Amino acid sequence: MDIHNPTYVPGHGLLKGKSVLITAAAGAGIGFAAAKKAVEEGCRGIVISDVHEGRLEQSVQKLKEETGLAAVWGLKCNVAVEADVQALINFAEDKLQGVDVLINNAGLGTTKLLIDMEDDEWNKVLDVTLNGTMRMTRYMLKVMKARGQGGAIVNNASVLGWRAQKEQSHYAAAKAGVMALTRCAALEAADFGVRINAVSPSLAVHPMLKKSAPEALLKELESREAYGRGAEVWEVANIMIFLASDYSSYLTGEIISCSSQRA
Repeated sequence: MDIHNPTYVPGHGLLKGKSVLITAAAGAGIGFAAAKKAVEEGCRGIVISDVHEGRLEQSVQKLKEETGLAAVWGLKCNVAVEADVQALINFAEDKLQGVDVLINNAGLGTTKLLIDMEDDEWNKVLDVTLNGTMRMTRYMLKVMKARGQGGAIVNNASVLGWRAQKEQSHYAAAKAGVMALTRCAALEAADFGVRINAVSPSLAVHPMLKKSAPEALLKELESREAYGRGAEVWEVANIMIFLASDYSSYLTGEIISCSSQRA
């Protein structure tokens, strides 16, 4: 494969027979890419969620049409609301007869210098990105522990959890928290056979980013990457699927970096 111009990798049955739940999976970003890859990798059923109900309905239909899988469901969920989190997991448990894999993809970011940031903006980013991941993980672990059949949880972190960037103190703090949560929760979950890992993307290029980021800034960020380009969303999804699969059976509490910047 040409690393500078990659071609889409077909499924190889990595999730054959497993059921999957993914948050923030409506649209054209990493979440929907992970949902599509999960189906292509043989999952028996999938539930996706998002805060945008209309977009979610469209994504459920699109996933069914593009993959041919009938066992696709969607439920609106705001991961900042505990009642929504529990309702989503209970819904997925019912529809899928048990969730084998949870992918925590929900996150929120804005651009603001810390000196200009209000508490509300700081809190909103952390409540969705970090606390939302915690809420989903906490309730899913309770359910998985009670079921007693193990499982896998994959979190979406970011290289900003390691690396400094101006105007991203709130997002970076949240993603660093996701990394720490992943490591600590993994040790607790190991006692009842659940693995927890995370992927840490650098620059993943998707339509929303292209629409919101100035072209000059996007080109500059791409030039800093090791391959001189941002990751395709399906490349990040591939790592998530690996972490969700039995191929990573002896891997827990780890953060997998997806590309890195040039020195």
